[in-house]
Amino acid sequence: MFQGLTATTANAGGGIVSLIVPLVLMVAIFYFLMIRPQNKKQKQRNSMLSQLKKGDKIVTIGGLHGTIAEITDDVVVLRVNDVTKLTFDRNAISTAVARDKAVE
Repeated sequence: MFQGLTATTANAGGGIVSLIVPLVLMVAIFYFLMIRPQNKKQKQRNSMLSQLKKGDKIVTIGGLHGTIAEITDDVVVLRVNDVTKLTFDRNAISTAVARDKAVE
């Protein structure tokens, strides 16, 4: 009578382990393929945004190319041509292209 009960309990325990192992593997794969690279990319972007200076040539998220004329903690003023200056939020900057040597 007790032998049948222990055999059923042992099978149930093995069933739970066989359900948990694939779930843990899926979470680990998801972490290494999705979350970790995204965090690394976000750190690189934050580093790029913190290193911006006057005279850097940048591209905004909307695709506008310009040179930084003024920069504060939250706002960037871009010089698009000799006359036009546009104000953007610092987070609207997508990439820094190059530094303009003439502005220094």
